[in-house]
Amino acid sequence: MSADDHRLIAESLGGDTTAFGELVRRYQDRLYNTVYRLVDNADDALDVVQEAFLNAYQSLDSFKGDSLFFTWLYRIAFNTAISLKRKKRVMVRIDAGRNGEAVIDPYDPSELSRPEHALEQVEQERRIQQALSRLSAEHRAVLVMKDMEGQKYEMMAEVLGVPIGTIRSRLHRARLELREVLEQTEE
Repeated sequence: MSADDHRLIAESLGGDTTAFGELVRRYQDRLYNTVYRLVDNADDALDVVQEAFLNAYQSLDSFKGDSLFFTWLYRIAFNTAISLKRKKRVMVRIDAGRNGEAVIDPYDPSELSRPEHALEQVEQERRIQQALSRLSAEHRAVLVMKDMEGQKYEMMAEVLGVPIGTIRSRLHRARLELREVLEQTEE
């Protein structure tokens, strides 16, 4: 853990709420990006991140410092996201493919970009997000953590609470399942 994180945690435990606010500012964007890929909904991702920070603040005295603060926070957010997905699983969404959320085209400043390039990227991202949403929570988690966030196996194992070998086998199965889902949607 960085000395600065350690100092901010100590100050937070001492009652300085601005110190915890600094931890929130430091990690909220990174945490949001990861959670968004897990829950596939901007509002839900904001709720999960907010709840994760609230839970972290309330149980900050239980943080031992054995791992990075972000790893501990990530674990809380991951568990919160999984709980949210379980709660929402019972709901049937008729408009799952057309949920009405705005899609923002990625900004491409190059002069050589084709007009359809942004649309192709948006369509590819949409296909991947839809395919990810069809995977199990275990498979989605390892794919997001490794292939989208670039996490190391050690951190993934710590966050998910499973051995590295399990991470590797889940990742292999998840990639196969994602490929199969994507191939089905092409037909």
